[in-house]
Amino acid sequence: MSPTPEFAHDHDVRLYQGAQELFPALVEAMDAALSDIQFETYIFDFTGAGSSVGEALARAAQRGVRTHLVVDGVGTGRLPAPWAARLTAAGVQWRVYSPLGRLGLLLPSRWRRLHRKLCVVDGRVLFCGGINVLDDFHDPNHGTLDAPRFDFAVRATGSLVVQASDAMEQLWWRMQAVRDVRKRRLPEALQALRTASAQRHAEQQIGQLRGSGAQVRAALVLRDNVRNRARIEKTYLRAIGSARHEVIIANAYFVPGRKLRKALLMAARRGVRVRLLLQGRYEYFMQYHAARPVYGPLLEAGVEIHEYAPSFLHAKVAVVDAMGDRPWATVGSSNLDPLSLLLAREANVVVEDTAFARDLRQRLVHAMQHAGRRMDPARYAGRPLRQRVLDRLAFGLMRLALWITGNRY
Repeated sequence: MSPTPEFAHDHDVRLYQGAQELFPALVEAMDAALSDIQFETYIFDFTGAGSSVGEALARAAQRGVRTHLVVDGVGTGRLPAPWAARLTAAGVQWRVYSPLGRLGLLLPSRWRRLHRKLCVVDGRVLFCGGINVLDDFHDPNHGTLDAPRFDFAVRATGSLVVQASDAMEQLWWRMQAVRDVRKRRLPEALQALRTASAQRHAEQQIGQLRGSGAQVRAALVLRDNVRNRARIEKTYLRAIGSARHEVIIANAYFVPGRKLRKALLMAARRGVRVRLLLQGRYEYFMQYHAARPVYGPLLEAGVEIHEYAPSFLHAKVAVVDAMGDRPWATVGSSNLDPLSLLLAREANVVVEDTAFARDLRQRLVHAMQHAGRRMDPARYAGRPLRQRVLDRLAFGLMRLALWITGNRY
């Protein structure tokens, strides 16, 4: 892929907020599937509304739809035994990406995770975003939530669907090839790789034949550890660097690297209003404390930081100049932190469309005004010594982990 997003004007893109909006549309698309469903997710939790997605996958496979499911070895791990048996019996083919094994996360190679959330139905419809298969009111670690998780996804048609399908198909057959090699089935492994190549060629041909009456300009931006190591970060940098009036970012795990911090600071200093909607509730030690040390310079430059309070913020979205003549927006799985930008497989959809950008902006502004707490620079500077020590400790541990992996951030 090229280093810049491959935009096209043939898309229709719809925004969904939370699993309550996404899951019914996702299930409807899977129930209408005729040939195949490709599904990747970091977390697949069958509690509550999550079961409706599992049931839709099973129904599709039972009627002969080729159904591939990939879950992450950390986010999901092993599927619950009853569901694993049910999906297998229905004909769903499922894989676990990079299972942890005995040493688990002690091996730095295991830090590279499948974090993207993608579903392609019949090569025609794409769902992409930050929403896992997880009930809005349920958290695996914290139980029942008082308010729904704050997150977004999109449904898209158009040429970017083929790109997503191609990436998912390649990953599936590469996983199959690795599996065959480990079992010393070399002929099968070679056949899996040839199948991936043939499938890619077929998808490209199909994509050239498909048309769309939609006129939304959009692109798919993928991050992996081979050819697309910095594409999502560079996409953000270009958008922030070209901002004229406003930048709004909502991000769950916000620990931007030097380049992103500099871009935000420069935008604020040239008069762009920069607003960040970030996680306000304690979820994990590293996620909560490692983010705090980067707040100081941003607040000093005039960047507004709003902490989301009612529930967990899981969004990974941004809007630039939505009210201007060059709107830009992105919805995806990538946090602005080292795990997403340096190690994980991620996927974002970027949209340059006035109606879409203003819709997303309105939802983010509403959340900041009605569900966020704006951080006061004086209160931040005067936070207790114990918290500042924990913040620096977490930030130092993060930098140490990056040094171990050989990455600079």
